[in-house]
Amino acid sequence: MDFCFSSVNICLRSSMHKSQRWLQIGEGARFGTIEISDRTMRRQVLLFFSVLNLCVVAGQVSYSVPEEMTKGSLVGNIAHDLGLDVRRLHAGKARIFRGGSAEYIDLNKEKGLLLIKEKIDREALCGQTTPCALHFQIALENPIEIFPIIVEITDINDNAPAFQKEERKFEISESAVIGSKFLLEKAIDPDIGRNGLQSYTLKPSENFVLKLHSQSDGSKKVEMILQKALDREKQEYISLFLTAVDGGEPQRSGTMQIHVAVLDANDNAPVFTQAVYKASLKENSPAGTLITKVSASDADKSANGEVTYVLGDNIMSISKLFQITENGHFILNGPVDYEKAKNYEIDVEAVDQGGLSDSCKVVIEIGDINDNRPVINMISKSNSVGEDVILNTVIAVMSVNDPDSEDNGKVQCIINKNIPFIIQSSTGNFYSLVTDSELDRERSSEYNITVTCSDEGVPSLSSSVTLTLQISDVNDNAPVFEKSSYEAYIVENNTPGLSIFTVKATDADWNQNARVYYILEDSSVNGVSVSSYVSVSADSGVIHALRSLDYEQIKDFQFRVKAQDGGSPPLSSNVTVKIVIQDQNDNTPQVLYPVQTGGSVVAEMVPRSADVGYLVTKVVAVDVDSGQNAWLSYKLQKTTDRALFEMGLQNGEIRTIRQVTDKDAVKQRLTVFVEDNGQPSRSATVIVNVAVADSYPEVLSEFTDFTHDKEYNDNLTFYLVLALAVVSFLFITCLVVIISVKIYRWRQSRILYHSSLPVIPYYPPRYSDTLGTGTLPHVYNYEVCRTTDSRKSDCRFGTAGSQNVLIMDPSSAGTMQRIQNEKNILDEPDCPLEVSI
Repeated sequence: MDFCFSSVNICLRSSMHKSQRWLQIGEGARFGTIEISDRTMRRQVLLFFSVLNLCVVAGQVSYSVPEEMTKGSLVGNIAHDLGLDVRRLHAGKARIFRGGSAEYIDLNKEKGLLLIKEKIDREALCGQTTPCALHFQIALENPIEIFPIIVEITDINDNAPAFQKEERKFEISESAVIGSKFLLEKAIDPDIGRNGLQSYTLKPSENFVLKLHSQSDGSKKVEMILQKALDREKQEYISLFLTAVDGGEPQRSGTMQIHVAVLDANDNAPVFTQAVYKASLKENSPAGTLITKVSASDADKSANGEVTYVLGDNIMSISKLFQITENGHFILNGPVDYEKAKNYEIDVEAVDQGGLSDSCKVVIEIGDINDNRPVINMISKSNSVGEDVILNTVIAVMSVNDPDSEDNGKVQCIINKNIPFIIQSSTGNFYSLVTDSELDRERSSEYNITVTCSDEGVPSLSSSVTLTLQISDVNDNAPVFEKSSYEAYIVENNTPGLSIFTVKATDADWNQNARVYYILEDSSVNGVSVSSYVSVSADSGVIHALRSLDYEQIKDFQFRVKAQDGGSPPLSSNVTVKIVIQDQNDNTPQVLYPVQTGGSVVAEMVPRSADVGYLVTKVVAVDVDSGQNAWLSYKLQKTTDRALFEMGLQNGEIRTIRQVTDKDAVKQRLTVFVEDNGQPSRSATVIVNVAVADSYPEVLSEFTDFTHDKEYNDNLTFYLVLALAVVSFLFITCLVVIISVKIYRWRQSRILYHSSLPVIPYYPPRYSDTLGTGTLPHVYNYEVCRTTDSRKSDCRFGTAGSQNVLIMDPSSAGTMQRIQNEKNILDEPDCPLEVSI
């Protein structure tokens, strides 16, 4: 069986093979082959699918399917027909935009198919409107694409013609002339075309025949014509059956019974003054509005000449909208809407008392008023876009419809000002919202875009919709530190892990792009990696000290901290941080002179002839701290004779405060207290032994009382006895030498004393005072000759200018001979060592 439609160049072929039927569409159609079961290949279904067609015109895809198809039935392969890959449907989040219409069609994105979602009743959907079609769009995103789709719903013969009433009664005079007309009720068949109402039959047809009149609206007026005179005496009642038949396969029909009561003569029928009455009416006119007036006259007299007007149209909606009075006034009974119906054609029947009638048609044109606001339907929109989108990026696509006509239906759309977007009109009633300038999330992270559409009616009506658009962040801002550089202070001797300082950087971006990480850049401090000194918390920027810092080793150091955001790729910036270490009073003063030895006694000699203010010695001490922590003060804490000596508070000089007399003890012991100025202060104590004597023998006899602590070991008894013998021998030898040397030195000291030369002790040259904090500010010269100190029997002597300094071991009292030998060595020309401080 072949069906050909030359207008769309599509041929349908049906063939049978092994209990299956195949419906194939040729001539480039894109459906391929559809398999249909035996049961659905029966005559009715074959007729349904015979009208299936597909058309692609100017980018628009059209399908045609019969009504009443079951849920899940195939409409078409939309992916194939649009030339799209099924993966594009997934990636583009393909969806159907219906614009508020019922959801009859569904999209299977996995296979790219359009399927029946709900069974479609063409009559309920479109009524008598033809063609009946579903209009929707397939919307895709990324990028946004809109494909208009039309699915035409073709009619099937699923409705039988039906009369509103099952029976009709006529009272006809027997004098009715042959050819008298009697208007019959029309049958209603919701189907259209071939499946709609096609013909009527009247049985029996002895007295009456049917006559059909085609009308401008496509319907047919049905009249019953008297073809044989009635005779009441022969047949007072006549029963007829009016059958309405459609053209479907199989045919469907409806029947109404007509009862004719034969009356006595009424030989004139009413006649309308016009066959067609035309009127106009504005939509939304109030009920009771007079539309027009119809008029019919009857030549008969009395009751046979009385005319009654009735509406001949049996559509229920017409009777709700309009009514006719007894005097022919056609009145509006309910609201009319131009958008629902632009005109009405209504049959009016005039009937006299004898049952004779005539009919006319009332044509009412509905005038439009601007009573509808534009309807904005958002087809597709983006909830967020990146701030780096290019110009003219489509943000949203919408359709705008105004069902009014002419200027009342013309629409213009605008958006709010001072935003980087514009609205553009595309084909038909579609509008696109696109970017007009660069976006910056840091300037504005969200836009509320209000689209307002107004028609050109008077007064103008408008609608608006607001689209909220989020601007997603792009990593286009590097972190910025609050300061160009930082300087922090920390007191020395800190606890490892102590928080020193916090650097802070902010990033104008958002979320992960604004998350700042802090990184310590590698550098060295005194040849050591800075990472061994400090660390930086990656999240908070807190700088911690990793070790206890010592001001005396390092005063300050600096390093660089990098702030890096979490974007991809990351952006960063650097800042210099300087750590200044503050001094703490953590060092006690160190006495450089007099040198405190383990077992020897150091004595400063003061001749008995010394005057007031005689410089005995100078205590030299240093403090490696800085500032006031290194300011030293000197005090005599304990002395043998407080009335003989005084101490310089700042310079550490010990001087006599009175004339030395013969009554003064030879052995003077001074305890010097050295204290710094820190809070709390630290101090040191030094013992200064002063010998008030004019000769060494005198000094030796007094200082032999100084004892030296010895450690004895029972295991070394043999060695101690042997050492004692050796020491005894040496003592006798050295005693003679010491006495000679002392006599010689005593004579020299007397000479130097009378020449007023100062006596200056020896100070090591590496402790020269540069800060004026407890060391000598002047240069002094010394002659020094010393032997290696021995806790057992060695003696060490030094000469300095005009002052005699005696250093002796208490165990060396009998070694004068050795002292004399050392004295001879000191007298040699190349022995003296000149030291400058």
